[in-house]
Amino acid sequence: MKLKGRSALITGANQGLGEAIAHEFVSQGADVLLAARNTLLLEQTVEKLRAMRPDPAQKVEGLAADIGSLPDIERLREKVEADFPPLTILVNNAGVYGPIGPLDEIDWEEWVQAVQINLVGTAAIMRAFLPGFKAQKYGKIINLSGGGATAPLPRFSAYAASKAAIVRLTETLAHELTDYRVDVNAIAPGALNTRLLDQVLEAGPEKAGSDFYQRSRKQQQEGGTSLKKGAELAVWLASAESDGFSGRLVSAVWDDWAKFSQKLDRIAGSDVFTLRRIVPQDRGWE
Repeated sequence: MKLKGRSALITGANQGLGEAIAHEFVSQGADVLLAARNTLLLEQTVEKLRAMRPDPAQKVEGLAADIGSLPDIERLREKVEADFPPLTILVNNAGVYGPIGPLDEIDWEEWVQAVQINLVGTAAIMRAFLPGFKAQKYGKIINLSGGGATAPLPRFSAYAASKAAIVRLTETLAHELTDYRVDVNAIAPGALNTRLLDQVLEAGPEKAGSDFYQRSRKQQQEGGTSLKKGAELAVWLASAESDGFSGRLVSAVWDDWAKFSQKLDRIAGSDVFTLRRIVPQDRGWE
């Protein structure tokens, strides 16, 4: 029960990776507030999680909210303060692909809205809960990054730009919050078979690009990365085992994060698992 006695807020928690993280958190003993836009789906998810909680006293509740809305974020904060123990964990999972296609051909308002949800919404909800984390001098913030953060993602410019920005925001806040013992990290969960994959397949090769579309078709057929990998990484980042590990982008698939606890000091003194600019010397150039 790695999360017993801890309380968590998870956004985008009514399906896909958000639901998988919520499931793992509940099974590990956490009190959990789920937030998502689809009320009916949210209610169904909350009921499923309540039925499997190991302790009947665990709080498992949901609140319909859009992280692109400041009033909705304020309602989440008020809900936590009224009905939950002091928040220990914030998981920013809510996100969208946004418009798919070349930048000069997509709907501009949809592009701006995607950045508003993925980047501005994530920053806004962290900002709302930071005073509480600072006051208790402890906290865990987990942001979802992934595709587009470490390599170009043509035809998904809103998603790629916002997810790369999430990583730098994560690193920046990690430095700001060092003295408050608040760890801030980002997860790259791998290629998941979720509603985002469905959007790519619906867009077709004309908008998504032939190569990306074909890879997505193959991913759909082969099953993609297990949601459990990202959810288990989220548990580690939310637990006391990762205390002091902060400002990093961790791949649920490629990084041996289960052994990070043995190397926290070495990682903290390095730039591994961070974004950086490649300079000529890195490639052996004069």
